[in-house]
Amino acid sequence: MKSLRTLISWSAFVLMAGLLAFSALVYAASEILLQRLVDGRLLVLAETLAEFVERYPEFFEQGGKDTPPTNELTQNTTEQHVLPDVTHALRVFSTNGSLLWRSPHATGQGSLPSHVLEQVSLKNILFETLKAPDGTPARHLFLYLLGKGRAQYIVQAETSLLHYQETLYGLVFLLTLGSGATLILAWVGSLWLAKKVMAPIEALCTGAETMSEADLGKRLPMDSPYREFRRLTQAVNSVLDQFQRGSEVQRNFCEIAAHEMRTPLTILQGNLEVALMKARTVEEYREVLLNNLQQVDRLIALTRPLLTLAKFTSSKPPVNLVPLALEPLIQEIVDELILLADDRQITLRFESQPVPSVLGDAQWLKQALINLLDNALRYTPSGGVVTIRLQAVGQKVMVAVEDTGHGIEPENIPHLFERFYRTDWARAKDSAGTGLGLPIVKEIMEAHGGSISVTSEVHRGSVFTLRLPALAQQTVLA
Repeated sequence: MKSLRTLISWSAFVLMAGLLAFSALVYAASEILLQRLVDGRLLVLAETLAEFVERYPEFFEQGGKDTPPTNELTQNTTEQHVLPDVTHALRVFSTNGSLLWRSPHATGQGSLPSHVLEQVSLKNILFETLKAPDGTPARHLFLYLLGKGRAQYIVQAETSLLHYQETLYGLVFLLTLGSGATLILAWVGSLWLAKKVMAPIEALCTGAETMSEADLGKRLPMDSPYREFRRLTQAVNSVLDQFQRGSEVQRNFCEIAAHEMRTPLTILQGNLEVALMKARTVEEYREVLLNNLQQVDRLIALTRPLLTLAKFTSSKPPVNLVPLALEPLIQEIVDELILLADDRQITLRFESQPVPSVLGDAQWLKQALINLLDNALRYTPSGGVVTIRLQAVGQKVMVAVEDTGHGIEPENIPHLFERFYRTDWARAKDSAGTGLGLPIVKEIMEAHGGSISVTSEVHRGSVFTLRLPALAQQTVLA
């Protein structure tokens, strides 16, 4: 498994390789540029001498080999004593390679090599790097020249590469020194950076690893001076918040579910114990069985919504979203419940406006609407009215279930969608309720990307409103 420290160390090696490649590139480029500079200066010097030869050809036919052509080209004797380290030399040869003239500071030289004569005879400019008698490398330029009267000459310009080499040695020294210092600083910096980076990460890991279920209320300290680590710590704390809330909800859910199931189980146990204490008549046994059957039905009624909630609290809710028209779905539900409403002498109405389709699961949306309508019909007195309204508001499709029942006290409204929560009035009105109907509706709406809200007034009734995104603005949920 790779470590962040290893990654930072590798970055130092990458920097080292980059510096070496850069240094090699700089050295190669500098060598080429310096050589071009030397060759350019030699060419200028040779062309100057060639111009002089063209003007005064008789000088080379009559003058001596050691006579300087002019002070413009070379230094006089006095200047040679002042500047003894002269780096340039000039020579003029005949086409057969014999020396005709040389500058005072040029060393003696025999005939030109055959390959030089061959190249120059082709009127090519020839550059060569040779070693002087003292072992110092020198750069030579050979140039073909046609003088007056079709006289032919070979001009040679020579310069020492001593300064050239010294410059390259100095460049190598500077590159080595600069690269070495940079690498040392990079290595020390990488170690310092690794320490700075790993310290908050290790503290974060230690805090997370040592945290137990009893420490869910604790949070990791956000004392890092770096924004990225503060953000990471904040994200971890946010996950801990969600985990804590989920753990609390699960614990409360289990406690309340156990409490709700304990009552019918206790009644079942008591009935069976009493029935077994002595012999009973057939009618008494039948009464015990009927009572126990009621408690079993109560357990089944409690288990079904618990299973439904368990499905929706999983990572993937059991919904299959497809384009769905709500008006025929609601009309079908109204047709199914109209007999129940008539039996309770309650008016059930459906008011609809044209609305766009939504992405929904018909089965679960039907379950949500039935839960709302069942509550409305259950808590609305005879002679009351239950109205379903379907309309579009902005980019939402709204389904409102309005009743004229008892209403809900303001202090109870924030808790209506909590599991097993029931108002005192609802408990007195219907002791068989489970308090899971509205939480199931909330889970179904959230699985559809929608929401549910409620407004209520005591003795005036309640309005539960479902909101779903219209199909044109909604994307299919994964």
